[in-house]
Amino acid sequence: MKHVIIVGGGFAGLNAAKILGNKTDIRVTLLDNHNHHLFQPLLYQVAMAALSPAEIAVPIRRILAGYRNITVLQDEVIGVDLRQRTVTARECGLHYDYLLLACGVKHAYFGHEEWEEHAPGLKTIEQATEIRRRVLSVFEAAERISDCGNQLKHLTFVIVGGGPTGVELAGAIGEICRYTLTKDFRNINPRQARIILIEAGPRILPSFSADLADKAAHDLAALGVQVRTSSPVTDIDSKGVQIGGERLEASTILWAAGVEASPIGRSMGVATDRLGRIVVEADLSIKNHPEVFAAGDLANFSHGRATPLPGLAPVALQQGRFIARNILRETAGKARRDFRYLDKGQMATIGRSNAIIELGSLRFKGFFAWLAWVVIHIYYLISFENKFFVTLHWVWSFFNFRRGARLIINKEWRFYRKNAAGENQEGGNSKQA
Repeated sequence: MKHVIIVGGGFAGLNAAKILGNKTDIRVTLLDNHNHHLFQPLLYQVAMAALSPAEIAVPIRRILAGYRNITVLQDEVIGVDLRQRTVTARECGLHYDYLLLACGVKHAYFGHEEWEEHAPGLKTIEQATEIRRRVLSVFEAAERISDCGNQLKHLTFVIVGGGPTGVELAGAIGEICRYTLTKDFRNINPRQARIILIEAGPRILPSFSADLADKAAHDLAALGVQVRTSSPVTDIDSKGVQIGGERLEASTILWAAGVEASPIGRSMGVATDRLGRIVVEADLSIKNHPEVFAAGDLANFSHGRATPLPGLAPVALQQGRFIARNILRETAGKARRDFRYLDKGQMATIGRSNAIIELGSLRFKGFFAWLAWVVIHIYYLISFENKFFVTLHWVWSFFNFRRGARLIINKEWRFYRKNAAGENQEGGNSKQA
């Protein structure tokens, strides 16, 4: 019986596991350092209080419970020995016949890792709830202040990075300020908040066509977002950002400017690109190691293309399924096939009922593009329960502009316990929201 190890429970790993599930001649072990599969395309809606984490995340064990040949382990992989065909995790070591690496990416700060404390990225639920805490807390802080200058500083939001994530974050903050919170405060006017989207390149959304990018910039301006292009950030601290010789004071800074792959690729000594992605062969295997595959954000696949495939959910999903089917073909004595990507386009949403979609030469924008965005995202959600509640919340918020998860969960939580003498004593502990 062949043992297949899958590292990562994202789109690639999970879809590969499903294809290999309940096969009598294959045993599968899936390792992930989280216990849940996260639908990352909607993570920004958790950060902006539109959805709760449970609505876009599902326990991996629950998803794969019906496959008796799959074992799920919550553990962090720290090394791969290609010669011995072993995977080393923090709590265990495993031998494999086939290995699929789908570990994803993390935010890159271009050598300035100290910026992360002041400008969190958006890749995990923990980061999303921290961003939600920061965004909602500044309104509460501004409400307590009578000085208009200090109020404005608290209500200044800077988003670094003009890709889809940065655009969606900026649009969602603009929507919160213009619609959601307008009646909730007495001493401040959320409409007066400054929202600044900073892009180092000449325009936002560089992967989209120029006309759609211009449309997005226009729609952001309608939500009160200032778009600043050709403005590389040179420094970030707790009080603001530096753009060359210009200083922008802000209480909330969010990072959406760059990513780098999991360090596992570089640690294995295989060919990687400048982002740390593993350069793969036409069948998504690693050169000289046909039993090892890389997929999703961790893979640099550029065969027959001018540029590598982007880090999108459809890419990871198709690659995971393809790798699993190639493993099944090989174990059945058949030849492997080369990967061919079916391009399903790209999309971004700009606030409520507005989006842009690009599929080859076809381009859509506005309300109908947003409807298509809604349908596609609901379709890709894992469980029926997720689909139902996300649909319900979106319909509700569409008609009344309200957001359902506007909870501020602090990093520091407190509890009371009785000491040995029976007296109430306040204690504390640090807990990531």
